Amino acid sequence: MTHQPSATGIGASVKRVEDLRFIRGRGRYTDDINLPRQAYAHFLRSPHAHARIKTINTEKAKSASGVVMVVTAVDLAKLGGLPCGWLIHSRDGSPMKEPKHPVLAEGTVRHVGDPVVAVIAETVAQARDAAELVEIDYEALPAVVDMAAAVSGAAPIHEAAPENVCYDWHLGDEAATDTAIAQATHVATLDLANNRLAPNAIEPRCYIGDFNSATGEHTLYTSSQNPHVIRLLMGAFVMQTPEHKIRVVSQDVGGGFGSKIYHYAEEALVTWAAAQLNRPVKWTSDRSEAFLSDAQGRDHKTRVELALDKDGKFTALRVRTLANMGAYLSTFASVIPTYLHGTLMAGNYTTPAISVGVKAVFTNTVPVDAYRGAGRPEATFLIERVIDLAAQETNRDPAELRRLNYIKPSQFPYQTPVALTYDTGNYERTLDMALAAADYKGFAARKAEAGSRGKLRGIGIASYIEACGIAPSNVAGALGARAGLYECGTIRVNPTGSVTVMTGSHSHGQGHETTFAQLISDKLGVPFDQIDIVHGDTARIPFGMGTYGSRSLAVGGSALVNAAEKIVAKGKKIAAHMLEVSEEDVEFDAGIFKVAGTDRQKNFGEVAFQAYVPHNFPLETLEPGLEETAFYDPKNFTYPAGVYVCEVEVDPDTGVVRVEKFCAADDFGKIINPMIVEGQVHGGLAQGIGQALLEHCVYDGDGQLITGSYMDYAMPRADNLPTFQVETTDQPTPCIHNPLGVKGCGEAGAIGSPPAVINAIVNALADLGVTHIDMPATPQTVWRAIQSARNG
Repeated sequence: MTHQPSATGIGASVKRVEDLRFIRGRGRYTDDINLPRQAYAHFLRSPHAHARIKTINTEKAKSASGVVMVVTAVDLAKLGGLPCGWLIHSRDGSPMKEPKHPVLAEGTVRHVGDPVVAVIAETVAQARDAAELVEIDYEALPAVVDMAAAVSGAAPIHEAAPENVCYDWHLGDEAATDTAIAQATHVATLDLANNRLAPNAIEPRCYIGDFNSATGEHTLYTSSQNPHVIRLLMGAFVMQTPEHKIRVVSQDVGGGFGSKIYHYAEEALVTWAAAQLNRPVKWTSDRSEAFLSDAQGRDHKTRVELALDKDGKFTALRVRTLANMGAYLSTFASVIPTYLHGTLMAGNYTTPAISVGVKAVFTNTVPVDAYRGAGRPEATFLIERVIDLAAQETNRDPAELRRLNYIKPSQFPYQTPVALTYDTGNYERTLDMALAAADYKGFAARKAEAGSRGKLRGIGIASYIEACGIAPSNVAGALGARAGLYECGTIRVNPTGSVTVMTGSHSHGQGHETTFAQLISDKLGVPFDQIDIVHGDTARIPFGMGTYGSRSLAVGGSALVNAAEKIVAKGKKIAAHMLEVSEEDVEFDAGIFKVAGTDRQKNFGEVAFQAYVPHNFPLETLEPGLEETAFYDPKNFTYPAGVYVCEVEVDPDTGVVRVEKFCAADDFGKIINPMIVEGQVHGGLAQGIGQALLEHCVYDGDGQLITGSYMDYAMPRADNLPTFQVETTDQPTPCIHNPLGVKGCGEAGAIGSPPAVINAIVNALADLGVTHIDMPATPQTVWRAIQSARNG
């Protein structure tokens, strides 16, 4: 039996239920929490990018008004370092260099903002005032910011990495790639940068440590994307405390974009200090601190070569990248440029030979880790830029060059030369949709009209594919993962038929309280408003891996589907007993257990009530209650894909770029809530356009961050963005290995948009002879490119 979709079930554009409390100011973020007897921490951070700590004198600070504790690395001798969650091996088989990442600097500081001293006082103001009384004598050491310099004889940042190289990783057939490039009719070669970004979540990080001396239990309230992972890392590696003695609570979180995945020093410090003081300790970052302490994103320098035969078919791709790790390895930093980047180098194309080399480099800068897209934007950018360069150099239409080289629908499942097997896709369909929405054929007329006004018009195309829901655990483990990559969900049916769903996934803007409720409403036939979604509290939810990598629905939702199937299976047994028929005769649809071929039935609430008031219940074969837990470990990634078309107008006198039109056509497989999907794409596009045009973390030669505030770090605003034309394909290709057929949508916009924008700008300047512009394409950068081209 099948039922028609409801107004609140799968496929419906249900408004986000969580927004009601947010727009009314009733959200409960970590900084909204204040506990009795709470003290406040302030971190004194290094003003140097690289220096030896000769002495620290904290006596004046300890005697300052309101101070209850001053902490240095000496006090934390029993704590371990912050762990890295993924072990990468170099091409020679040697493990990556993994220097200790201390909670507070031990003898040496390695980036501006490295925490050195924590001052804890009765008020934030008192903690800050006392920190100014701490006397630290530094011996400045040479700082290295440039990656090429770091690996070319610069002084080592860590003794454990004497050449400043974390690993030298390789994937693909190097010999076959070299041969194909040597024999190619044409080779397009491009040196490019993927600019470093600050995550800038609207809610700065905030942590509160608490301790129950009677039970020996720690509680950490945190603005984290994955509370169970934080509990695991902090308990097992840093504090060496049994997990059952640590509770991690992450309630409403104001955005993360990857930056709130990681285990940070401040989390461990406030948790440890609360136990020492037997009182809560709170720390809230301000925006200036965030620029110096939140893990940053991207920062690659790459040479890419694309080989083509005489017909324009791609024959080989060779990529050599320097990837910045910053001063220390953040939690998942090591995997971003490797298995989340190198494995995507096939893109949407049938390139038969690919060779990827990535050298991860330590520098005296803030650590780098995942930022929305996490490796996939970096891969897509270099592929789509070099394809446009090849089209420009061989005088081919960039859309048709892509079409010529796409993987065809009949070729799926498709084994790429870089390890991944794509399950489904139809890239030509999204190309056709995007080109139609952009009126690609009419561009020449618009270009001519702009030229009559003295403006330069350009159009850019980018195809993308991403790998979501990293999996499976056994393969990831073999590749170095130090955690599982499954997800877990529990469905508790209450006696009156309402439902409480407990998920290991975490919501920080994705709309889980809406989409997961839609999913369960559809599967169990329970009214949408009778379903409660619980997440973010390790004391209430099953062990789960949190939210990142567009995994929530594909992995977390699949776990809930499996749990719902268990609920239905048990419900059928109970209903069969109540109806005095065989279990095989009971069908379930839209909340009704019905005897096949008859009108005899029991509704979901009646069965739930019987499960908890078992007066007519098969106690001989079933336990009372109606609650089920399921784990889901994917067999493969999911592979959403799409095509983006951007049209820009450039003022040649000022270099100002205006995005006139942006069209997106995506294939996300089956869609649960179209409105939420569209919102996710809009957000990703804004961030991707921000990277392409505006955002950039810039360090000077001494390692000082000179874009450390919104006066210098340019965030996208409404007037930088056009009205987006976003659509999902009318011929979706559902994922074939998860029960929902979903693929993930949260990062797509940030992956496909940067190359589309840059391709459009280069297209606008192509008649001047410009072949490439690095991000961000600021007015100054564009103006200089124009002047350079005009002056020869």
